[in-house]
Amino acid sequence: MQPLIAAPITLLLVYRSYTHGSLTIPGIITAAATATIHALHPSPIPFTLLVLFFLLGTSATKVKHEVKATLTLSSTGSSGVHSHSTSNTGHEKRPKEPTKSTAGGQEPRSAIQVLANSGCVSLLCLLHIAIYGLGNTTSAKTTACLGTLPARDLILAGIISNYAAVTADTLSSELGILSSHKPRLITTLREVPPGTNGGVTGAGLFAGLAGAIIIGIVSVIMLPTCSTSQQSWSEFLYTFGQDASQPEGAADLFGLVLAIGSWGALGSVLDSVLGALLQASVVDKRTGKVVEAPNGGRVLVAAKKIGGDEDGTGKPSRILGSGRDILDNNQINFLMAAAMTVGGIWLASLAWNAPLRSL
Repeated sequence: MQPLIAAPITLLLVYRSYTHGSLTIPGIITAAATATIHALHPSPIPFTLLVLFFLLGTSATKVKHEVKATLTLSSTGSSGVHSHSTSNTGHEKRPKEPTKSTAGGQEPRSAIQVLANSGCVSLLCLLHIAIYGLGNTTSAKTTACLGTLPARDLILAGIISNYAAVTADTLSSELGILSSHKPRLITTLREVPPGTNGGVTGAGLFAGLAGAIIIGIVSVIMLPTCSTSQQSWSEFLYTFGQDASQPEGAADLFGLVLAIGSWGALGSVLDSVLGALLQASVVDKRTGKVVEAPNGGRVLVAAKKIGGDEDGTGKPSRILGSGRDILDNNQINFLMAAAMTVGGIWLASLAWNAPLRSL
């Protein structure tokens, strides 16, 4: 990625995160370091997908955030915007009015949350640099057709797989909670409250697929892929736009977009399965709403201060709605992203007959 392009974009994103309170200070520092590592990759794909993921995620978060704030409870007392997170703090309070530091009730995201979504790609970028060096975007090594340089191309496959999955998961979560239909737990199909880990809706699955397809479209336009006429995808799109009667390579192009979109949607489903099995969803008995915490933490069924978590009868007001308290939301996200990244690399190695040892 050209520094003259990446540097100002990174600064703009850092400034936006700071002024909108969307990231904590450690989160901003981590995000800036993550963007820098992405930009060091000679291909523009990692940095572009990082920016696209950030823009899609923050835009989805803002959609009807006032409505989302009423669907779950926050153990910190701030507005309970859906964040797939739980807490280990005290009793719930009535939501406060959103402040600048919690834009629309959304708690600033932490450094751990940044790493949960982009940490795998940062490692892959560093691996690419270790193999090829910083390189140059105009060199033969970065412009050859996809599949001709196995190590480089397997790494790109992993990067695209990661962002297709985390984008699908984010959009599915942020937009699916607004569905007019109650979510169903993916493992049992029983109805559960909005915000339940592992709860899915048709609208959420569709939103996730759409997000992954967007990642796929942007990726194939930028990929050093050659059709049967040895054109790059961008050159093919230009040619196809000029003369749609000669759709040479169209099947490959749209097939790759669909494959990336489907893989990302599968990642969203995997995240739901992991959340349903390995993450506790704690429900407030007084309201029937899921209790969430900022920054992907945990919620204890019995709060530390029992007296502050009673329903007036001397009994705890929380119950375990579903799942097990094994992993928190950040760990679930990272596990899903890692699985889809490794899986994408493996599938690409089979498609290109490129053994993983080529890495």
